[in-house]
Amino acid sequence: MTAAENVCYTLINVASDSEPPSEVSLKADLEKGEIKAKTEALKKVIIMILNGEKLPGLLMTIIRFVLPLQDHTIKKLLLVFWEIVPKTTPDGKLLQEMILVCDAYRKDLQHPNEFIRGSTLRFLCKLKESELLEPLMPAIRACLEHRHSYVRRNAVLAIYTIYRNFEHLIPDAPELIHDFLVNEKDASCKRNAFMMLIHADQDRALDYLSTCIDQVHTFGDILQLVIVELIYKVCHANPSERARFIRCIYNLLQSSSPAVKYEAAGTLVTLSSAPTAIKAAAQCYIDLIIKESDNNVKLIVLDRLIELKEHPTHERVLQDLVMDILRVLSTPDLEVRKKTLQLALDLVSSRNVEELVIVLKKEVIKTNNVTEHEDTDKYRQLLVRTLHSCSVRFPDMAANVIPVLMEFLSDTNEAAAADVLEFVREAIQRFDNLRPLIIEKMLEVFHAIRTVKIYRGALWILGEYCSTKEDIQSVMTEVRRSLGEIPIVENEIKKETGEVKPEDEVSAAPAQKLVTEMGTYVTQSALSSSRPSKKEEDRPPLRGFLMDGDFYVAASLATTLTKVALRYVALVQDKKKQNSFVAEAMLIMVTVLHLGKCSLPKKPITDDDVDRISLCLKVLSECSPLMNDIFNKECRRSLSHMLAVRLEEEKLSQKKESEKRNVTVQADDPISFMQLMAKNEMTSKEDQFQLSLLAAMGNTQRKEAADPLASKLNKVTQLTGFSDPVYAEAYVHVNQYDIVLDVLVVNQTSDTLQNCTLELATLGDLKLVEKPSPLTLAPHDFANIKANVKVASTENGIIFGNIVYDVSGAASDRNCVVLSDIHIDIMDYIQPASCTDAEFRQMWAEFEWENKVTVNTNITELNEYLQHILKSTNMKCLTPEKALSGFCGFMAANLYARSIFGEDALANVSIEKPFHLGPDAPVNGHIRIRAKSQGMALSLGDKINLSQKKANV
Repeated sequence: MTAAENVCYTLINVASDSEPPSEVSLKADLEKGEIKAKTEALKKVIIMILNGEKLPGLLMTIIRFVLPLQDHTIKKLLLVFWEIVPKTTPDGKLLQEMILVCDAYRKDLQHPNEFIRGSTLRFLCKLKESELLEPLMPAIRACLEHRHSYVRRNAVLAIYTIYRNFEHLIPDAPELIHDFLVNEKDASCKRNAFMMLIHADQDRALDYLSTCIDQVHTFGDILQLVIVELIYKVCHANPSERARFIRCIYNLLQSSSPAVKYEAAGTLVTLSSAPTAIKAAAQCYIDLIIKESDNNVKLIVLDRLIELKEHPTHERVLQDLVMDILRVLSTPDLEVRKKTLQLALDLVSSRNVEELVIVLKKEVIKTNNVTEHEDTDKYRQLLVRTLHSCSVRFPDMAANVIPVLMEFLSDTNEAAAADVLEFVREAIQRFDNLRPLIIEKMLEVFHAIRTVKIYRGALWILGEYCSTKEDIQSVMTEVRRSLGEIPIVENEIKKETGEVKPEDEVSAAPAQKLVTEMGTYVTQSALSSSRPSKKEEDRPPLRGFLMDGDFYVAASLATTLTKVALRYVALVQDKKKQNSFVAEAMLIMVTVLHLGKCSLPKKPITDDDVDRISLCLKVLSECSPLMNDIFNKECRRSLSHMLAVRLEEEKLSQKKESEKRNVTVQADDPISFMQLMAKNEMTSKEDQFQLSLLAAMGNTQRKEAADPLASKLNKVTQLTGFSDPVYAEAYVHVNQYDIVLDVLVVNQTSDTLQNCTLELATLGDLKLVEKPSPLTLAPHDFANIKANVKVASTENGIIFGNIVYDVSGAASDRNCVVLSDIHIDIMDYIQPASCTDAEFRQMWAEFEWENKVTVNTNITELNEYLQHILKSTNMKCLTPEKALSGFCGFMAANLYARSIFGEDALANVSIEKPFHLGPDAPVNGHIRIRAKSQGMALSLGDKINLSQKKANV
């Protein structure tokens, strides 16, 4: 809390545009006004005192004319007034008038209305003067026996704070509260009383818990939460107590309150690492995820399960619960499903992989029957990838998975179909025994494929792996079926010519005859514009692609036909059949070339595709052994090599992950015996309750870096000069979505500065939450002011402002000191992340903002420069280590990061080492940054520009 906040507990919003009233008018309203006028006057007095005004002349007026009133609003405002008003003289003695106030509150503590009693007891918690509290002690004790629970629970709080601050006023408080707790029936009163005993006299709290430990499950959830906290603290401080209370924690796992179950499961895991305890806690977490409707709760609890998995011994226990974890897939939220599938995949073993695959197959089939939702396609893609990973790790499962997944090749969602195709390509290469099954299924679904990219991939697989005469004939049949009647050009022109039926001519506008480039006539009428859509629907798929001008698929078709024709020639001895098959393949290629050169398609064929088809025609006409070898062996060898490299990378990353998780103990590490440890050593484990409280308050204690420059002092920004009348510096604390500025203000003059106000403004996507309150600074005094700034997106923000103040006794205008700008670092919001190559390429094409940064550095090594950029931008390198190794003078790498707001940032580093300039020449090249928002792209570019050069140590 800052100096401005230390005065009181109650913070009141002050209207900045209102004029402060005079003391005389306030006095008149408080003395002679109606209840409403007195209420308004009292509010104004409170606001003025909060702003630093003293108003000593109004104290007696309020005691005489306002304190005796019985109006509830007035009484509530008076509680705030007495909390903030100065109660002592400058030399620290209590004001005489406060005796009258004390008497008034003694009467309020005996008031018949429970609200007045309860709110007065709450107010007493905030008093710091023992002289005021002493006469009230008998009345406070009496409130413990009041009929209403609101009074009793506030009486417990009052006794606790008084005992904590002034133990001599009520030395028997723990005993008194223990007796009260034994006889109390209300849950909130019991909770407050138990909470007090935990902090004031833990032994009494344990004694009470021991007497009712079997009834804990019948208590209210607020009391159960406090009991969990007590057990956690006691067992951590004194591990020998674990056996005494662990049964109680087990019982609380069955609580009706989700909060209690969550805390109990977390406590159980920290107290015991026995398999039964871990299983019970994990089961509890899974039930919570399934039963809770809030997705944020599901994600938090899932994170706890993932944390459990990180421990090697716990992982074995969780492996038995994979099927229970998969029940979470019933949640419609994609993020929850993604985490669940990843967790299940990490835990799958040979014992439960079969069950996992059955569940995932059912889920895949379900996505087919669901009405299209924006996340359904993405979920299907996730399921396909999970099944792919299962099949790679457990080859026996591939035969069960492939038939189900092959149906999705005809899916309209290209992303899911592409994942299936990638999986099929890997499976057909790795598992020889599955090739006949895959080929059979592929031929079944081939005609139903509707996406050109998938069609190309399917053609390639069929061309590469069809090895029997029957399969090759089937491929040719499917290609002819998909292409329609050939020659294509003549067939299309016939269709165009015979488009208008005689019955249509009646309603048609006057027709006109047109001559095509081929020299044939076609008839066009006003109604003909609606006809092509029907005609296009009737087109076979491959012909549709070609008519749309996508001739890349034609090049793929030519390669496939060349492969199967060369293989057919090797398999069949009959020359007539050989020639017939090769001629048919060549005819198809020629007719496609003819189509590409004419004006019928929407786009003409490209020169590259013409070259490829011409090359295939030449290869088939010559049938040389060398070409046969290249087409039928080298292609497969390249795929095999690529898959082997990818598998090696996966194994390497898994090995790194397992090494990270394995706790390595050095041979000379000391052995810790729990029984022989001193109590202070046992606290080495962090207090989870304290950590969660700190996280909620935004005070997460990060481990400081070894570099002293990375400590807190590095985040202190000097705002004014040392010779300014007011010196100011700010510590910038970044906490996810908000920034807290802790500004130290020092009065360097010999004058009293009144209404010293910190005025701030922001530039960028930052928003000031509250205006800091004005201060009064004594000569050479100092104070801390806190200001909260909300952050809405990832871009460089600037906070600027000034300090204005009045000099006491001076007649001049307000003084102003302008502050230096505070620049908010984008790196506090960017975290390294991973994505697949396909996702990277897709995002690269979609993102519209690009920032090109020219490399300007003093670093001479390519790899060193890349590592420097990764370190200074918090991005992750997606290009594998193997691709970056070696020295060729050039380097290209893809980088990726994600902000805490879910924004993606992509970067492509293209650099070279100019050898002709000598060995000490610095690296040159470009870095291209792409992002969805302009702010992200520009901010990241600025960051790279600022940190390109390596500082000389």
